[in-house]
Amino acid sequence: QVQLVESGGGLVQAGGSLRLSCAASGSILSINAMGWYRQAPGKQRELVAVITSGGITNYRDSVKGRFTISRDNAKNTVYLQMNSLKPEDTLVYYCFAEVRPSTALYHSVYWGRGTQVTVSS
Repeated sequence: QVQLVESGGGLVQAGGSLRLSCAASGSILSINAMGWYRQAPGKQRELVAVITSGGITNYRDSVKGRFTISRDNAKNTVYLQMNSLKPEDTLVYYCFAEVRPSTALYHSVYWGRGTQVTVSS
């Protein structure tokens, strides 16, 4: 059974930084893309950043130049370094990963449970 566990959320002042981590565990054969979405109450999740297994990255426009996504393939872990945080970044952040478990023929998307990021003005 595959699990994704996030850590690193919290409260920070505007202009500050936080680093989110998300570790995938279980019987994993391979992982394709990993990344982060975020969501406000009552709204759809929006993609923040994604990174392929080869290290190609993509970001939503509002975080470009402030957020950096990276991954450690040996640890099945993805990171999101968030700098110059703004109050509008206050949301719940969810990690995801396209995982092929050892018992499956295909990759499926797995989600973490979310971590709250709060930026005070």
